[in-house]
Amino acid sequence: MALSKERKTQLISQYQQWLESTQAQVLLSYKGLTMKDIDTLRSKLREIGGEFHIVKNTLAQLAIEKTGLPLPEGYFDESTAIAVAPDDAPAIAKALLEFAKGSGFLKVKGGYLEKKPMSAAGVKALAELPPLPVMRAQLLGVLLAPASKLVRTLAEPARGLAAVIKAHAEPATATAS
Repeated sequence: MALSKERKTQLISQYQQWLESTQAQVLLSYKGLTMKDIDTLRSKLREIGGEFHIVKNTLAQLAIEKTGLPLPEGYFDESTAIAVAPDDAPAIAKALLEFAKGSGFLKVKGGYLEKKPMSAAGVKALAELPPLPVMRAQLLGVLLAPASKLVRTLAEPARGLAAVIKAHAEPATATAS
């Protein structure tokens, strides 16, 4: 069934919105997946804040051109789906690669991270990054380490003085008894 010109315009604007408003987009070949597999993948991605959509190649290419993003070759050679990550791109990439290992049909073509193209190897590297909460904790630890050292350094002379006073006070109380 052919799409009306109005529907095509709506789809192009929807694709553009995904490209402009999300942190990362991963383009995939889904040839061979059953609807049950697609629904399973969609629910897994939804749990971590992502989305999975099957797109029309020519309309997706038009949307990419309209947003001014480069269009690497091979991204739209066969059936294409797009996974969008509004916030946590590494978690979405990791979920996609884990699903791809299990299914055998889902293949990563490439994608965009912060509006820059990335290859399938780039998506794999993104998936190997730790999740966002872990990265935040690591960054916080790095930022707090100098402050903790400073507090310990400043408190050390007072601790030393207290230990000297305590040492002098203990023999005096021991001899008084």
